[in-house]
Amino acid sequence: MDPMLLQPRIHFVRSDAPQAVAACEGLVARYGQTALHDADVIVALGGDGLMLEVLQASRRDPRPVYGMHRGTVGFLMNDYIEEGLMERLMAAEAAVINPLKMTVECDDGEIRQAHAINEVSLLRERHQAAKIRILIDGKERMSELVCDGVMVATPAGSTAYNYSAHGPILPIGAEILALTPISAFRPRRWRGALLPRHARVTLECLDPERRPVSATADNVEVRGAYKVHVELDPAISHTLLFDPGHGLEERLIREQFA
Repeated sequence: MDPMLLQPRIHFVRSDAPQAVAACEGLVARYGQTALHDADVIVALGGDGLMLEVLQASRRDPRPVYGMHRGTVGFLMNDYIEEGLMERLMAAEAAVINPLKMTVECDDGEIRQAHAINEVSLLRERHQAAKIRILIDGKERMSELVCDGVMVATPAGSTAYNYSAHGPILPIGAEILALTPISAFRPRRWRGALLPRHARVTLECLDPERRPVSATADNVEVRGAYKVHVELDPAISHTLLFDPGHGLEERLIREQFA
């Protein structure tokens, strides 16, 4: 936050979880509610799902977002404490992240786009495994991956679905992306790849009629995906605020020793 700004104007947003609703009522009563267009900072009350929704809705908004954990998963959130919020905002450390841009060519000819903070994933839609061709910057790197799915994850999202699929945890300042298979059948021993952050990944469904796949950017799903292009979007930057000593870098390191 701007050290010259003594009283940041706050716009509170919340999830529908009862604890988030109650927290929002208490915080608004204590600190007031500023209209979004006049606010200096957005305070999000909920879990990581709400944080992703807020960031998706504010892609062109430069205001920082400070999350407080009133939901289920809270990796991107700070601890919930009602007292001293102004002081916490003034002392907060900023982490700037770029989202992934997903461009989907659908089997009906439609082209859909979405952005993801955590990951873009392809998942089989039916009981049969998917068959996916992988290209990096237009060059074929794997002619056929037989799997339940595959994903591209950012450092910020590397502890989420990527980590559950046995992908690597990436330091927040790393200039790389993780390409991680989900239940790979062939090649069975392939565990994924680390790619430079400027790489453009193309994932092509080889048998869309018998083995259709859906493409998902965080919480935005596109079914009937034929070809999916994934790359970082440097034109969009999100600023997240964290309490000192509890930023994304510290959380990523701590997660590896949990």
